[in-house]
Amino acid sequence: MSKSLNILLIEDDAIEVMKFNKVLKNLEQVHKIIEANNGEEALSILENKVIIPDIIVLDLNMPKINGIEFLSILKADDVLKYIPAIVLTTSNNHKDLLAFYRIGIAGYMLKPLKYEDYVDKIEKMIQYWSTNELISQ
Repeated sequence: MSKSLNILLIEDDAIEVMKFNKVLKNLEQVHKIIEANNGEEALSILENKVIIPDIIVLDLNMPKINGIEFLSILKADDVLKYIPAIVLTTSNNHKDLLAFYRIGIAGYMLKPLKYEDYVDKIEKMIQYWSTNELISQ
């Protein structure tokens, strides 16, 4: 049984935010998206712990606090460190990938150039996490 997700999307590119929202809008299941333009804004959203997202989807290269810095802060928090974080980026740098996995991410996805491929990847990611037993607990 799939669950509606609360998704924290951390992305500074307005076009990428629109694409992500468009894909989710076309899904059968309604998911709530909380948007942050950078890691600093995301931390302030998470700080009060009123809304705890089911998953975090974030870009690697962001202003103010980049993806690695954000996740280092997140994983140091005893409550927030268990939120699955999925990196959605254009970087296929192996060093970036290893750095994120050392921090403890749940996934690393490259943004495809073709929109159809992007839709396919996002739909599969959402389908997986909306049926994952970790989220339903």
